[in-house]
Amino acid sequence: MKRALFALLLTCLAVGLATDALAPPAAAQTGAANATSANLARATRNAAGLPLPAAAPVPQIAVDTPPATTPNAPLAGEADIQDALPPPSSAAQDLYESARGDLLQIRMLLKNGRTQSTVGSGFLVGTSNLALTNYHVVSQMALDPAIYTAEYIDTDGNTGPVELLAVDVLHDLAVVRINRNGSGFFKVPEQKVRLRQGQPLYSLGNPLDLGFAISEGVYNGVLTRSFYDRLIFSGPINSGMSGGPSVTASGTVAGINVSRRRDGESVSFLVPVMYAQELLRKVAEQAAPPTDFNPLIGKQLLAHQGGMVDRLLEEPLTLKGMGPYLVPVRESGQVRCWGRSAARGAAYAVDAMSCVMQSAVFVSDVQQTGTVSMTHQYIRSGTMDPMRFATLASGTFQVDNLGSTGDPRLTKPFCTERFVHTRTLPLRAVTCVRAYRKFEGLYNFTLLTASTDASQASLQSRLDVSGVSYENGLRVTRAYLGAFGRTVRR
Repeated sequence: MKRALFALLLTCLAVGLATDALAPPAAAQTGAANATSANLARATRNAAGLPLPAAAPVPQIAVDTPPATTPNAPLAGEADIQDALPPPSSAAQDLYESARGDLLQIRMLLKNGRTQSTVGSGFLVGTSNLALTNYHVVSQMALDPAIYTAEYIDTDGNTGPVELLAVDVLHDLAVVRINRNGSGFFKVPEQKVRLRQGQPLYSLGNPLDLGFAISEGVYNGVLTRSFYDRLIFSGPINSGMSGGPSVTASGTVAGINVSRRRDGESVSFLVPVMYAQELLRKVAEQAAPPTDFNPLIGKQLLAHQGGMVDRLLEEPLTLKGMGPYLVPVRESGQVRCWGRSAARGAAYAVDAMSCVMQSAVFVSDVQQTGTVSMTHQYIRSGTMDPMRFATLASGTFQVDNLGSTGDPRLTKPFCTERFVHTRTLPLRAVTCVRAYRKFEGLYNFTLLTASTDASQASLQSRLDVSGVSYENGLRVTRAYLGAFGRTVRR
């Protein structure tokens, strides 16, 4: 009776959810996504007068932020939160003087009115008219060429149009063509550049839209927590420097400025030059640039998700204990787990665990994809009567806000609900799928689960997988759902 009461209260929250077999949304509705891993509970009061338990706050994972978009200048009385670059040494000054003629600022412009939208940096390759930059610098033009165009400005103030030739979304690179040639200073070698720990590097670009500058730092190895290689640059890279070169003292390009840690002190990252070498080779082989980059971007995202899911599921998910329950997690170089505990007086307590992938694929300034997150919270009470605890637990199982806000990048969620049994644990499971509108064949999956086996304990979990094929979304949700269990039966 107690179990049935709890299940009934949970079922009442599922109004409006489809209960037929899960199938992919119609191809005509496919579109883009942005997965969330919000807390499963909210600090409000429910019908029983009980404060709903906010899940123990999920730690904010420090992310590597692309510093392409230059923020607006501070208003009077405001201070810019980013430090200015330190004065350069004499060696850096000499290098800058030699390199300055081949440095570019790349501006995204709204075609209507030619208003500046974002700015980044770039550099001419050798004596050619080809320039390298980040994909995220030119993403607006790649995704919406009817709305955005681009121009460059060099250190002498000369300007001209920018033609997009190729993009590598996964490594955040792009090749563009302009109407002038380089002096040959920036050398992109054909072979891999060998760097030593502590070797000086010099990053160049146009920070904060204030003017061209050079930043000194050192190479400190390869970032291991990213899905793709990133070089660690111990030096400042500010907004507007994305796409600029990071070179050795001789001018050999070691990497391309790409991101920085928001919570760090001069902890920045570079795209290794070997990926730029590969993209330049593709440009040399192609007869003409694509007329529409969206299918190419979608193809690259599909390739990424295949490798991401294979790596995620190459071994069985790890099981961790939360009270009597066993919950699936994945801890690896790309996924980190964090835990919190909070007591709500003598009435009940909540433990929470969150595993979040620490890198994502940048698609646009409002969309990142190719990520996985898993969140669990274990709510229990030794004093509440079953009716009040069931009301409390039902209030935390939030299915009513899945896709409730409009998102033009995604179709509406298609959801199914069912009660399932693993080998040792009965669960209520709600699965929602949203398709990407721009990139056919890509989906976001969200799975919510709640245990239904106890009158004074509830395990509630959420899985978010973004930017995966329909088949791989099912693979991940099935592996996740089938891993739940219970160690002790009452």
